Amino acid sequence: MLDEPVGNGHASLLDVAGRVRAVGIRTGIVSNARSIADPDLVDRFDAVVLSGEVRVAKPNPEIFRLAAQRIGVDPSECVFVDDLPANVAGAVEAGMVGVRYRDVGSTIEELEVLFGLDLAH
Repeated sequence: MLDEPVGNGHASLLDVAGRVRAVGIRTGIVSNARSIADPDLVDRFDAVVLSGEVRVAKPNPEIFRLAAQRIGVDPSECVFVDDLPANVAGAVEAGMVGVRYRDVGSTIEELEVLFGLDLAH
């Protein structure tokens, strides 16, 4: 579920990504989709990497390296969030920090620790 109650409010992973981006941290989407259903979503991120366009899919580490390159950082500077352990492992193999998504609240907690931010408010 990408939209869940958090603390006193209601947050989604898109909200969290927006909060992260608002403080200057570059964000991206890595998806095994052929296209993005909502074109406005593209503008909410610094890069969108779709396996249908780049012809490599998660969990192949190459797609994560490409995503890092497109947002202009080294993979070692990236945090990747996904609900599938294989995809998290692929990102880690590419040199990223991997966070397994279980729910919005625990993901926010992990990202707050990693980035030293308060994202829940």
